[in-house]
Amino acid sequence: MRTLLNVIWLVLCGIWMAAGYVLAGVICCLLVVTIPFGLAAFRIANFALWPFGRTLVERPGAGAPSTVGNIIWFLVAGIWLAIGHLLTAIALALTIIGIPLAWANLKLIPVSLVPLGKEIVPLDAVGAARGYAVPAA
Repeated sequence: MRTLLNVIWLVLCGIWMAAGYVLAGVICCLLVVTIPFGLAAFRIANFALWPFGRTLVERPGAGAPSTVGNIIWFLVAGIWLAIGHLLTAIALALTIIGIPLAWANLKLIPVSLVPLGKEIVPLDAVGAARGYAVPAA
C-alpha cells in the first residue's frame, strides 16, 4: 500500500513539492553561510518525493544553533514552502482519492517551516531514532 501511495503522491504532488525544495536548496547553496539550509532542503526534497513509509524525528543533540537556523529558514524559505503544501493539500482534498495525500501534505508543513534538527527515518526505526531501547529479534 505504501508503494501505491508513494507512486500516486509522486505523480500528483511529489515532483512539484520536491522541485520547490530543490530550488530553495540551490538558492541557499549559492552563499557559503546558508549551505546548511541548502543541505536540509535537499534532504526534505528527497522526503517530499517518497514520504510514505518514512517519518521525521527530532535529532538528539540539536540545540541552539538549529533553533537560530530554523528562525532564519522560516523567514527566508519556510513560509513559502508551507504555503505550497497548504495549497496542494487543498487541491488534493477536493478529490476523494486525494484526501490521504492532502493529509500527508499537511503533515509536511511543520518540517517545511523548521527543518533543522530533524532526521528522516524509516517507520520501523522510529523507536531507535528516538532513543528507545529496541528489543532483539
